[in-house]
Amino acid sequence: MSLIRQIWLLLLGTLLLAFLGSFGVWMASSQGYLETQLRMKNADNAQALALNLSQQKGDAIAMELAVMAMFDTGYYQRITLKDARGKVVFNQESDAGSKQSAVPAWFVDLMPVVSAPGVAQVSDGWRALGSVEVVSHSAFAHAQLWEGALKTAGWLALLGGISGVLATFGVRGIRQPLEATVGQAQALMERRFITVKEPRVPELARLSQAMNGVVLRLKTLFDEQATQVETLRKQAHCDPLTGLSHRAHFMTQLASALRNEEGAGAGVLYFLRVSDLQGLNHSLGHMQTDALLQKLGQALTEATQSSSGASVGRLNGGDFAVCVLGVDALRAVAPEVCVKAWQNVLKDEGVDASFTLGGVTWTRGMSEPQVLAAADSALARAEARGPFAVEMGHSDEGVAQALGEDGWRLSLQEALSERRGRLVVFPVIDRAGKLVHHECPLRLQLERGGAYEVASTWLPMALRTALMSQIDALAVTLALEAIAKDQVPRGVNVSPASLLDSGFVPRVRALLMAAPKATRLLWLEVAESAAVERFELVRELCKQLRPLGARIGLEHAGERLTRIEFLFEAGLDYVKLDASVIQGVSRDAARAAFVQATVGMLHGLGLQVYAEGVSEGADVPVLFQLGLDGLTGPVMKL
Repeated sequence: MSLIRQIWLLLLGTLLLAFLGSFGVWMASSQGYLETQLRMKNADNAQALALNLSQQKGDAIAMELAVMAMFDTGYYQRITLKDARGKVVFNQESDAGSKQSAVPAWFVDLMPVVSAPGVAQVSDGWRALGSVEVVSHSAFAHAQLWEGALKTAGWLALLGGISGVLATFGVRGIRQPLEATVGQAQALMERRFITVKEPRVPELARLSQAMNGVVLRLKTLFDEQATQVETLRKQAHCDPLTGLSHRAHFMTQLASALRNEEGAGAGVLYFLRVSDLQGLNHSLGHMQTDALLQKLGQALTEATQSSSGASVGRLNGGDFAVCVLGVDALRAVAPEVCVKAWQNVLKDEGVDASFTLGGVTWTRGMSEPQVLAAADSALARAEARGPFAVEMGHSDEGVAQALGEDGWRLSLQEALSERRGRLVVFPVIDRAGKLVHHECPLRLQLERGGAYEVASTWLPMALRTALMSQIDALAVTLALEAIAKDQVPRGVNVSPASLLDSGFVPRVRALLMAAPKATRLLWLEVAESAAVERFELVRELCKQLRPLGARIGLEHAGERLTRIEFLFEAGLDYVKLDASVIQGVSRDAARAAFVQATVGMLHGLGLQVYAEGVSEGADVPVLFQLGLDGLTGPVMKL
């Protein structure tokens, strides 16, 4: 029984007890008062009648007439006249039933009012003539008691109702802070660490203070760990001068983008080279040259902010690289944008220097050496042309441009309506070699009877045509159906674009409620970028779906985890570190230290940590030593 219900029962019991007690005391005191009044009245009337009879000088007829005259007033139940020897001379009685007709019989039986007889002596001077006994009707007392009981019960009920209304407001004042405290406790159970306003109730205030203290200490610990992790990330991934990705990490990011089946599937790679860096060092000095390189790197970062997923790195000396994802990469971050950014820096600094740019577009499936060679070739052609030259490598247009937006929309809608989708499985293996769950990216059959295409083929146009939420809903449906058949846990991806659709989460919630058993084996994953840019949407996803039994996690994580300010409030179950983060930990101590610190921070929040895209067998034992709970990738087999 809830505490609020117990409080209500206590209040109702107290009010009922007060009502019955007050009513009972009033009834008992009224009953005693009426009996006292009847006894006094009987005594007084007996004395008055005896005095009247004494004046009759023993005349029996006159005495009888006097008794009958008094009895006929109608307020007496019995008047008895006895002689000196106690023999009844005259007795007059009446039936009280007719006078009690307005009072229920059960009330008369429950609350009897005893009319004690009044007795007085009748005499003629010094000669005793006898005695008279007078008993008044109790019906009038019962009538008065009944009427008073009704009025008293009515007033007490009115006062009880007013007390109930006041109690309602009082309980509501207790309930609100109590519900806030209970909500905070439930959030802690769900690994969401939130603070609440301390209530005015002292007992609840102390409880809230203690729980808020725990949350604040955890937040402080998280901030400290996040700072350490960020420091280690910069040591492992960043160039110490510019803060951009160093060569090894940038190449890892490029390789991950080329292999990623769920990514954009296409993009552009730019190489930018500051001409005659050695000459600049001689003319400007090392410190001023370093400052110039820092500003050039910052300018590239600012120029690529409009494109999500862009990577900027310093390869060595005056060589910089930019990798932008998406079929619209050239439109969003054109070569002219990078060139103008650097020209503005050189103009502002007043430095007589030049640079060249070479770039190449790429698509998923191209090898890393192939892309790098094409970009190097473009850069060489630009250098041959002279300062500030720009050269772009040629690549065939993708299918998306060939079909056009309308053609893509029609193909995707047909595939959705006919449910031409298939989930492929990639196992996530724990340190004991057991299956944690299957990663299940969705393949779509765009043409009837054709091949099932990977996400990188259709994802860009699905985003452009606003069909991503329907595609993700289809993936969830297929996963639930597969789980219902074999009871094997499966994980599916949820696009950040789907979270922006207000109808997506209710639609998925309905699917999960319709299959409660399968839901307990379902894992849903959203990209780290969604938690960074749309944290409230991720938290709402967890709030709506985790109580149903589904597990919610972040994928492609690691680069910006420390930027998620309220990560400890999200209520997540697990995190999957991106391949670009864990790649090569067996031969890079700084990268291994960063992964270990990240795992320690996430374990401190009660989250499980997995690694995705493991492609080197030597990394597997090292990753498990660093504390990861499971791995997935090309080298992981059941």
